[in-house]
Amino acid sequence: MSATASTCTRRPVRFRHLMPFGAEVLTDGGVRFRLWAPAARNVTLCLYPGEELQTLPMESLPEGWFVLTTAVARAGTRYRFRIDDGLEVPDPASRYQPQDVHGPSEVIDPLAFEWSDSDWRGRPWNQAVIYELHVGAFTRQGGFAGVQGRLDQLVALGVTAIELMPVADFPGAHNWGYDGVLPFAPDSSYGHPFGFKALVQAAHARGLMVFLDVVYNHFGPDGNYLPGYAPAFFDPRYATPWGAAINFSGRDASVARQFFIHNALYWIEEFHLDGLRIDAVHAMHDCSDPDFLQELAGMVAAGPGASRPVHLILENDRNEVRYLAHTAACPGGGYTAQWNDDIHHALHVLVTGERSGYYEDYADAPLWHLGRCLTEGFSYQGEPSSYRGESPRGEPSSQWPLAAFVSALQTHDQIGNRAFGERITRLAPEAAVRAATAVLLLAPSPPMLFMGQEWAATQPFPFFCDFGAELAAAVTHGRREEFGRFPEFCDPQARARIPDPNDARTFDSARLDWNAAVAGAGRRWWQWHQGLLALRAREIAPRIAGMRGGSGEFKISAAGALSVRWRLADGSGLALVANLGARPVPAPDWPAGEAIFTVGESASGAGTLSPWSVIWLLDAVAPA
Repeated sequence: MSATASTCTRRPVRFRHLMPFGAEVLTDGGVRFRLWAPAARNVTLCLYPGEELQTLPMESLPEGWFVLTTAVARAGTRYRFRIDDGLEVPDPASRYQPQDVHGPSEVIDPLAFEWSDSDWRGRPWNQAVIYELHVGAFTRQGGFAGVQGRLDQLVALGVTAIELMPVADFPGAHNWGYDGVLPFAPDSSYGHPFGFKALVQAAHARGLMVFLDVVYNHFGPDGNYLPGYAPAFFDPRYATPWGAAINFSGRDASVARQFFIHNALYWIEEFHLDGLRIDAVHAMHDCSDPDFLQELAGMVAAGPGASRPVHLILENDRNEVRYLAHTAACPGGGYTAQWNDDIHHALHVLVTGERSGYYEDYADAPLWHLGRCLTEGFSYQGEPSSYRGESPRGEPSSQWPLAAFVSALQTHDQIGNRAFGERITRLAPEAAVRAATAVLLLAPSPPMLFMGQEWAATQPFPFFCDFGAELAAAVTHGRREEFGRFPEFCDPQARARIPDPNDARTFDSARLDWNAAVAGAGRRWWQWHQGLLALRAREIAPRIAGMRGGSGEFKISAAGALSVRWRLADGSGLALVANLGARPVPAPDWPAGEAIFTVGESASGAGTLSPWSVIWLLDAVAPA
């Protein structure tokens, strides 16, 4: 399934992932092309090796496959497939689309890229501090090169992993990435595939892991040609909020399953990634056993995961724990961690006071929800959700290690799903944000920052895309109508102020200004985050490796002070005392330990906790 050419671990090595479809450069010359098109009568390969088009009929094989090996093509050759002497389509497994999703694909030879990071063996999960970013908006320069140019600042901040929002080829010049239609091709607006590999290599040289967000629940609405020649990719029994559902368990599902399993292995092996974040698995419909997610985790574990740490992260609104990596007490499905929206929502309600939408589930007892997240992972573990019509949500998670729950105060979703894409520092007092951040960055669960959060960036992160005229108008109208159910947008004039996702100015407004990170308030925020992460690396991370589930407890005083205690893996005691409110409250009894971090004017001697105050205490066990 994969091939690695190597002569010495300290010399350059080359990686590629062998696939049963797409264009594969052969070692003895030429290229093998293979396409699954069960609804086509015939398929012609259209080559553009020079100025003139060359067409070659492909051989029809059983079960809908078409294949051709030719010496006419080589690395750099551009090509399309012509379906039934009519529609010309790009390769669904294209490695590169230099002229966007409707243009020809380009043959890429992955062995032409020499890697110098063969000594890289990843990092243990207890050290994870994740930094989510959008490749296009992360810098003014944009693209993979722009990200690479800022890696040193992220290392200095204390980040240990970058998580890229999806880079699969999408239509137009800018997009969040969740409208990708060619999942093997890094979008050409970000650079060449070798530019992506150079970014990964540079990150590894600095000790940074690299994760990629991938979308396996749907294809975007523009540039997806599969329904015309391979309709079995989709399951007509289901739908997602974003388009037709992928066929994971219906008739002829095996090719679609293998397409996405190979996609995961391709990114991990050929681009030497340290892991994947799999988007919205709650929108994947699969009744098979083992299901797609279980099969994928098994293939990764048996393949690249057998020789180095590979971390698979889920987004799953259903709060299921069945896929999470097993412990002795809790066998699971092999996934390292899952985004924990519960802790975001609880913190958001506490610092902003917002109660509408999905925040209504946390509005009556946000501090209780936070305490449960800090000690048990999910807050909703089977309880009815008011936002979801009283349907039960979640599975019991208290016995899973806290390392399995990624915590965040800001993410692309939680910022961008707002009408104007405001960041938390535009919605809440500075003292409240500092207190919430101090809770987030020192708690045992792995924390995640969203780009620019570390210096309280003022740029919003609104939803943006770049569709053709007809689709663009529909997307703009649909987004504005989506907010029409909120009281503040019931007036059409109010809805008209919501940024047009297809306006280039909307994308431009999201691009970070790195100058703000090195001066004034931005610099002070950055240094504050840096200090917290240095403390985490020094005092917390070494003590949580192997920490078991069920190791924490919390209580809330009658006055509203939160106290949390954990027993860490080395036997040390970690404790948190916090007043996450705007009024002073009586201080609870102090847990044992030395104060290692304090924010707010907390005065234990006076018996009070000032507004928005946080105290962390460590009762360390001396090393043996």
